[in-house]
This record gives sequence, structure tokens and C-alpha cells, in this order.
Amino acid sequence: MEAKWGVVIVAAGRGTRMGTQESKQYLRLADKPILVHTLELFGSLGFVNEIALVVGEDDIERCRRWVDDYRLDKVTSVLRGGSERQHSVAVGLQALRSDWIMVHDGVRPLVTETAVASCCRVALEKGAAVLAVPVKDTIKQVDAAGTIVSTPDRRSLWAIQTPQAFRRVILLEAHERAAAEGFLGTDDAMVVERMGVPVAVAEGDYTNIKITTPEDLPYAEFLLAQRQGSRASNGRGEQ
Repeated sequence: MEAKWGVVIVAAGRGTRMGTQESKQYLRLADKPILVHTLELFGSLGFVNEIALVVGEDDIERCRRWVDDYRLDKVTSVLRGGSERQHSVAVGLQALRSDWIMVHDGVRPLVTETAVASCCRVALEKGAAVLAVPVKDTIKQVDAAGTIVSTPDRRSLWAIQTPQAFRRVILLEAHERAAAEGFLGTDDAMVVERMGVPVAVAEGDYTNIKITTPEDLPYAEFLLAQRQGSRASNGRGEQ
């Protein structure tokens, strides 16, 4: 991949659904914090040039220590996030100079290099892309009274993940417009979509989970152990 990418890793949220005193991105997954797993993955990618890490104000110093301790050389800045995720992305975006930008959740440590590269390839072709997987379950739209009002066609529904990848000028303009107009979107694709810019889907993996609730952590540990076991097995086979 010829293009060089900058990455905004968003990790400023408190994550109350995890039910722990410590923010979820700093909980340990196997041998290191969840966030470090995420940073190491993106730092290992040859097409990634720079990483802006956006965290809560109280976490800046320890994250800077981790950048040194874990030799996360591609992390070029550790920044204080805003009151909303969208504001944090805008902060990280301003710190990057690459022509192409990915935005990724710090609590998605299990995304694969293959999936990230796929998302980037689609973005390079289309200008904007997101990782996503087809929805497996039937989805019902329900009103305030708890009554089903419609059943969307499952074939048209995708669960959106990160990273989300964009040409920098597109994402920058989208965030500037959103800020000027007081708009808050649920993800960066939504911020871009409202400008009339098409956003393509790159199919990802169901294992690219977002660690949000207590039951996610043991599942993430299982997936990580399975992945590490597979690497070890392949390594023995090559000797």
C-alpha cells in the first residue's frame, strides 16, 4: 500500500457499563492494558506513519509513560480529549499531517492487520470507508411504548466497526462543519455522510469486538489466546 496513514486512537471515555473503577481501556487483557494491545497493532503496520492518542486529562501522563515503556514509536502525540467522542476525534485529527486518516476505538484491540488493510484499500478507492459485518439477527424497530413498529430487511443491515478511514481533507471539513453547526454524530462516517459524501463498507470480522461490558473481557481473552496459539503453531511448523 503506497499511501501513508495517520491514525486517531480514541480512548477518552470512562466506560461506565464495564462497572469497574478503572476505565475499560486501561484494564489488563492478558499481559498488558487493552489500549496497549491496540496501539501495538497499529504501530506494527508498515503503512501507518503516525498515531495520535486521545485520552482523558487525568490519563495523559501514564499513557505517555506507556508510549516509552512499550516502545510505541509511532505515537507522535498524547492529547486531552473533549467532552464527546466527536470532539476527541477532532483534537486528534488536528495533530496529524498524513493525507489519509483512520479513526479507531482504543477498546477494539482484536482488529486484524488484514481487516485494517482492507478498509484502507476501499477508502483509497472510494474516498471513505468503514469496517462492518452483516447483521446476523433479525432487527426490530420499537417505539417508546415497547411495541414493534417495523422489521427492516436484514440483508441491508450492517454492524459498523472501526477503523473508519477517510481522505484527510474530507474528514477535516466534515468535523469543521459539524462543529460550526452544533451537530453530534454517533461515528465519523455519520459526520461525513451528512455532507453528501458516500462512505463504502469493507467487510470485517465478528472477532473485532468492542470491549464494553464485563462479559466482553473473558471473550477477548479467549480470542487473544486462540490467536496467539495459532501464531505459535504456525511458527513451529515453519522451523
